Amino acid sequence: MKAIWNGAVGFGLVNIPVKLYPATESSTLDLDMLDSGDLSNIRYQRINEKTGKEVPWENIVKGYKIKDQYVVLDDADFDAASPEKSKILKITQFTKESEIDPALFEVPYYIEPQKNGEEAYQLLLKTLIKTQMAGIGSFILRQRENLCLIRAYDEKILMVNRLRYPSEIRSYAELKLPGGKAPGAEELKMAESLVVSLEKPFHPKLYHDTYNDDLLKIIKQKAKGKKIQLKEAPQQESKASDLMAMLKASLKTEKSKAG
Repeated sequence: MKAIWNGAVGFGLVNIPVKLYPATESSTLDLDMLDSGDLSNIRYQRINEKTGKEVPWENIVKGYKIKDQYVVLDDADFDAASPEKSKILKITQFTKESEIDPALFEVPYYIEPQKNGEEAYQLLLKTLIKTQMAGIGSFILRQRENLCLIRAYDEKILMVNRLRYPSEIRSYAELKLPGGKAPGAEELKMAESLVVSLEKPFHPKLYHDTYNDDLLKIIKQKAKGKKIQLKEAPQQESKASDLMAMLKASLKTEKSKAG
């Protein structure tokens, strides 16, 4: 596994030299984009809009436009913008993880201690486990300041989760949300009963991507020359008049499963 960031985690006057590693990977099938005519691979090219020629990666720079002119930036400029945060993930406060809106969570990374950082790493890990707290801080990754949360994961390793800034959460003011008549007491009671009947501890290992499994079956069938039969999805009824009937049917189904 390749580290995506080298630096240190700091809390108080303690600095822990660490490396960050991606904690997730895509579970989608690796599908190639092809020309439908001869099934040749499609390549993406970086084309200079003036010359029409492809530009190699080593010749590509980043720039910001001011008054019709570009100011070109290099790695030193990005580091100079916040030299400390480029190398130190500073924890500025500790909080209960439950106090953070799940909508803010983004990508997780594993934290590995570097040489001479093992003891301080264990100290922070055990402290977070005992206090049931998580650290909030920020650091620079890929020319962007990332708000983040550091927590104990599986009681064995520290994990950092990138967090979205609240300003990145879109407003829902323009959406057509339900209003008007509130659900009746009988409907609400029955819906609560249905929720309770479906309550159980969450075990994420029980879930996996079944869509990919089904898609792979279709790929293998097509490879053998078999014709794929399309199954129509059942129509979902959502009329208000049918709400009680659907709730009753749902409860009956769950009770029969439990029995």
